[in-house]
Parts: sequence; C-alpha cells; structure tokens
Amino acid sequence: MSEHDLAELSARLHYEFKRPELLKEAFRHSSYVNEVGDSDLKDNERLEFLGDAVLDLAVSHILMDLFREEKEGVLSKCRAAIVNERVLSEVAKELHLGDYLLLGKGEELSNGREKPSILANALEALIGAIYLDGGFSRTKEIIHRLFVPVLGSMDIDSILDDFKSVLQEFTQEAYKTRPDYVLVAESGPAHDKTFKVALYVQGKLMAEAEGRSKKEAEQKAAREAFFCLTKNP
Repeated sequence: MSEHDLAELSARLHYEFKRPELLKEAFRHSSYVNEVGDSDLKDNERLEFLGDAVLDLAVSHILMDLFREEKEGVLSKCRAAIVNERVLSEVAKELHLGDYLLLGKGEELSNGREKPSILANALEALIGAIYLDGGFSRTKEIIHRLFVPVLGSMDIDSILDDFKSVLQEFTQEAYKTRPDYVLVAESGPAHDKTFKVALYVQGKLMAEAEGRSKKEAEQKAAREAFFCLTKNP
C-alpha cells in the first residue's frame, strides 16, 4: 500500500492511522500471503474476526441511541438489515477498498476485487484495524458516518412504522423542541387527494413529503428529517 493510497483512504475515512502497518494488514488477503510464502506476513483474517465483533457492538450502540423506545426484536431486525454481506460490500465499494487489496494470482484472475465476500471481509478487517489503532469511540464515529446513511436509504418502514414518534423523541433530547408539521398543499379530487407536508425543526425546513393522507405525508417527512439529522454523530 503506497503512501498515496494511505493518504487517499485516510481522507475518505476522516481518520489518520498512527500504526499504518495495521491498515496494510487489513488488505492482505490469505491468497496473497499463501502465495508469497513469507511466514512473517499476516493475512487479514484475525482483523476481520475482530472487526466483525466491533461492528456488531457499534451498530447495536448506534441503534439504541437512535431508537430509544424500540424493543430488542426491532433493534435486532434493524441490525440484521445493516450488518450483512450485501451492505458491507456496498460500503466497501463506496470506499474503493477493492483498489487496495493484495490478492493471490488466482483471486486476481477470478475478479476477486469485486467479490462481495472479499470486500465485506476487507471492510470488517479495516474496522478491526481502526479499533486497534484508535479505540472504540473513534471507530464507532466512523461506523456511524458510514452506516447510518445506509439505514436511511433502506426500506425499513415495516420495522419502524412510527417515525413521527422516533423523530419527536430525538428532537426533544437533542434540541429541546418538537418538530412542526405544516400542510403546504392539497390537491386532487375528494376521493383521491394528495397532501404535501413541510417539516420544521427550530424554524428550519428539514423535509417535505407527499402522501395519500396527511398522516402518510407526515410519516414520510419525519423519516427523511430523522435520517438527515442523524447522518453524522
């Protein structure tokens, strides 16, 4: 991993490694280590093992902070929707982790840099490396920044069906105020109306949404505003 690669990834993560050798280890796939045959080289599997546990713990913390009234079953479903190979590989692609992987010739020829399993494992190894380098609190901040937008883009309405309550609880704690919903438009015939609602927090417009009922529009606006307000720790 070159100095340029290190600087590039550090900028994407908003984190500078004190021990860059950990970062290099995080991208060293077992196929590369086996091929090189250097007994002193470590592959990324131990960091992956650690990162998997750290990710589960951090996401659990984040979900408990975001959804303070939800029960364990709902939180578990949300965590499962985030911590899985598909989502991890997508986040890894956004960070261009495939560019930094050290792979054996066989994996290179089989397009290993694009394999979801390898990318997901590399992301977990990276999280393990950040944890060893900077501790849990800093790692949790990075995980929050990477994964809360993913949660916001998912169809989790069937899991969390009352975003108005979730948002109100959040704004009362964070801003000591409640969100304001304003009906700004109403169109269509009586049997098929469309309602448009604007949502304000402390007088600032946070979201606008439409629905077949005022309640539906308010829920959509609350969902959008909630993830807008919580996308950064």
